[in-house]
Amino acid sequence: MDSEALKKYSALHPKPAGLTLQYGTAGFRTKAEQLDHVMFRMGLLAALRSKAVVSTIGVMVTASHNPEEDNGVKLVDPLGEMLHPSWEEYATQLVNAEEQELQKIISEICQKGAVNQHKDASVFIGRDTRPSSEKLAQSVIDGISVLGGQYHDYGLVTTPQLHYMVCCQNTQGQYGKATLDGYYEKLCKAFTELIRQSPSSGESQRHLKIDCANGIGALKLAEMKPYLPKEVLIHLYNDGTKEKLNHLCGADFVKVHQKPPAGLDMKPNERCCSFDGDADRIVYYYKDATGHFHLMDGDKIATLISIFLKELLAKMGQTLEMAVIQTAYANGSSTRYLEETLKVPVHCVKTGVKHLHHKAQEFDVGVYFEANGHGTVLFSKAAETKIRQLAKEEKDDEKREAAKMLENMIDLINQTVGDAVSDMLVIEVILALKGLTVQQWDAIYTDLPNRLLKVQVADRRVIDTTDAERRAVTPPGLQEKIDVLVKKYKLSRAFVRPSGTEDVVRIYAEADTQANADALAHEVSLAVYHLAGGRGAPPQP
Repeated sequence: MDSEALKKYSALHPKPAGLTLQYGTAGFRTKAEQLDHVMFRMGLLAALRSKAVVSTIGVMVTASHNPEEDNGVKLVDPLGEMLHPSWEEYATQLVNAEEQELQKIISEICQKGAVNQHKDASVFIGRDTRPSSEKLAQSVIDGISVLGGQYHDYGLVTTPQLHYMVCCQNTQGQYGKATLDGYYEKLCKAFTELIRQSPSSGESQRHLKIDCANGIGALKLAEMKPYLPKEVLIHLYNDGTKEKLNHLCGADFVKVHQKPPAGLDMKPNERCCSFDGDADRIVYYYKDATGHFHLMDGDKIATLISIFLKELLAKMGQTLEMAVIQTAYANGSSTRYLEETLKVPVHCVKTGVKHLHHKAQEFDVGVYFEANGHGTVLFSKAAETKIRQLAKEEKDDEKREAAKMLENMIDLINQTVGDAVSDMLVIEVILALKGLTVQQWDAIYTDLPNRLLKVQVADRRVIDTTDAERRAVTPPGLQEKIDVLVKKYKLSRAFVRPSGTEDVVRIYAEADTQANADALAHEVSLAVYHLAGGRGAPPQP
């Protein structure tokens, strides 16, 4: 390592005094003007990680659904998965190191992370459409270059596209071609083969209105349009030409506020969906004839996909083990429907995509979605091999057709990470093949009314949880209080958990009516305020 070059370049990307950041679920995120040194150092870290695993690593410059003035960075591991937890630690140490300790911290990471300095480094870079992203991506390149790494800059891509490219590269093309063309071709070929088999194929046009959150999704959907069959008509709104990224639009806005985005004109019973700012989340919705808004969130999406996959697996006649992975935020009605009606095992894990992804890997077919619309399906190597073999060799027509459809589903789904573009195509194809309207999909089960609240606290670390975050261990007395409150209402449950990013405690409550869910959430928020060191005025109903 050339310590003079490191000194020289590091001085060009100085760390603001007193700023400390934590590598969270989504990497680093904060105001864009505070991120220059972070990006440079993540370039360094990506090069080190690449040398350690002798594979290509991804760096994505995005702050997803945050406001436009923020930015952030996520690292992508070799198979398109999130950065290994031990390296999240190194990321935090490296970013918070003072100028003069940088060399020492890098040497420590090399030692602890088994980095062979003499190996080549290869890094793929992508960025979203924020005004600050291009300059910040250049800082990443500076970091990679100081350590003698090679890089390929994909420019403007969705986060899932970068994950996909990294996986293609490291599987020597087995997962697909590491180009945008390769991505569109693989997805749209599978989509076209599936949609051809729908009962109304060819004659009826399928319209879908998409709110692109004024982000990267709009650019990439426009690029993909020529690859799609002619009868599929996607109409793009909030395409970034007029308004600000994520402002009053996008999947996060729609899910949190339970209302349609600005900039999208909805007629009754029209199928609509929203992407988030970096296109790794999706939610669907419609307005009924009375003007009432209906949201199909990640739970409804997971249920639709599970119904379809379960039918195909049964037709194929193989005993492959399928499960759905949820977090504590999943609506109680969805859990009940999956377990009792569909008879599919459901597992609950801690909040955060990496926990869901990890659990889903334990099954032949693992469906996972967070309620916020981030999710995908994982197929085990053994399951995939079996399905592809039966699609080729099975003599029984029905079984072979089912295997072929599953094979196309495997190719249509981006297994590396939740992908709004891929998930949208999956949902569209299932609705077409099953002949379902958006209303019929919505009616599969009725969500229990629920409420999300947050309470500001002096220190979020006073709350510690267990049982996949469904029960509070500390502070003493809080869980007992919640248990008493929950008993007052029908079909109710509530839980509290510390935010991963700020000093707030998040509260979730559900019950038989909206009034009861609201009342329960408020009572729990008061308990948190009094027992966990609330700041400011007590929560108001």
